[in-house]
Amino acid sequence: MKKINKILGVALALGVAFSAFACNNENNTGNNNNNKEQIVLTVWCPEADHEFAKAVAESYKAANPDKNYKFLYGIQGENDAATKILNDVENAPDVFSFASDQINRLISGGALARLGGSYLEYVKQNNSADAVDSATVTVNGEDQTYAMPYTDNTYFLYYNKSVFNADDVKTLDGILAKCTAPDANGANGKQFAMPLNDGWYSSSFFFGEGLGYEVELDESFGETSITCDFNNEKGKDVAEALYEVISDPRVKPDTDDSKSAAGFQDGSVVAAVSGIWNKKTFEQYLGDNFAVAKLPTYTLNRGQADEKQVQLVSFAGYKLLGVSKHSKNMAEALKYAQYYTNKESQLKHFDLRGFVPTNLEAKQEQRVQADMCAIAITQQLAYSKTQKNVPSTLWTPMQGLGDGLIALIGENPTAQNIYDLLDAAVAGIEKKPA
Repeated sequence: MKKINKILGVALALGVAFSAFACNNENNTGNNNNNKEQIVLTVWCPEADHEFAKAVAESYKAANPDKNYKFLYGIQGENDAATKILNDVENAPDVFSFASDQINRLISGGALARLGGSYLEYVKQNNSADAVDSATVTVNGEDQTYAMPYTDNTYFLYYNKSVFNADDVKTLDGILAKCTAPDANGANGKQFAMPLNDGWYSSSFFFGEGLGYEVELDESFGETSITCDFNNEKGKDVAEALYEVISDPRVKPDTDDSKSAAGFQDGSVVAAVSGIWNKKTFEQYLGDNFAVAKLPTYTLNRGQADEKQVQLVSFAGYKLLGVSKHSKNMAEALKYAQYYTNKESQLKHFDLRGFVPTNLEAKQEQRVQADMCAIAITQQLAYSKTQKNVPSTLWTPMQGLGDGLIALIGENPTAQNIYDLLDAAVAGIEKKPA
């Protein structure tokens, strides 16, 4: 109980919400576990996955009637799981979900147990190669795997098919042609929504032109050098095209999940870029008009001799489940992590939330193959950049770029105003060798 209380205290200090659901004999009269030592596992997952996590725990308990388990679940988003865990790595949860771009930080901070033996073979044999690669790092020429994948994590286009047909949504111009700007009172618009003050999304404009970054790491996975070419001559053209989109009144560039959902609900949003986590909500609001597609193209250098369509290239990341290097129940934590990410659990996750499996057999299930979002994700993954070795410095400067471009709306900015914001963002991303 001292360990449980300490973890709860640390979690509350970090702002992590906790709930517990026990698997004692009192809740399962078919098992006689009163005399068995209780095995306590602490698991962190996003709030939206709480029901899924509880279902997996109950299933795991039923599959292991000879043991007495108690699960403590912390509510923690995958996007900043590494930051919270590295605040007190020795008291981290036994098992935790995180986004694949955080793996270097977690390894560098001593947070992740390296997989080996049957667990490593299970992960390699049962998941797609790209998913396994997202959980693997190379050290001195040796591949080392530190987590178990369970779904990919990219974004695509949702749209109202009573407004658009399949050809309309191939290009951003085609989408905007059927959108309308809100009136002076902010009403009666039918907009396209994309979070363009979020670098996870806005980077897709730069990736489409083959731009990116390079990160050099030391043996402890610390970033020693970061370079970024977003502000070269091509990048300046991209930034101007990005501002053209942001400043279009038919576009909602400062959206987030809740704003896009509200827009689909009241009809003020007719197309939006988001991920699979919003499938159930958007489908509920759009009903029979629910439709999806890969991301559209955008127009670069409009009105010039070299005008062209550029495909938006998304980040392709994965959601991973890691086991703490400091877990006092390492063997049990590994067993549970494997169960949490196996074929049956991935299909349960798909059924509850629409998340596409990485498990090879689960991906071949008819209901997954026929799912329109799974099809759109597969199409988008052909135009994606693996979310691996992403600079830890990328997010804040790219948010600043988006916010800065939004602030220019109505100010009649010059191209130089846009370039200055871009240069500032790149300066914030880059890190020079010591």
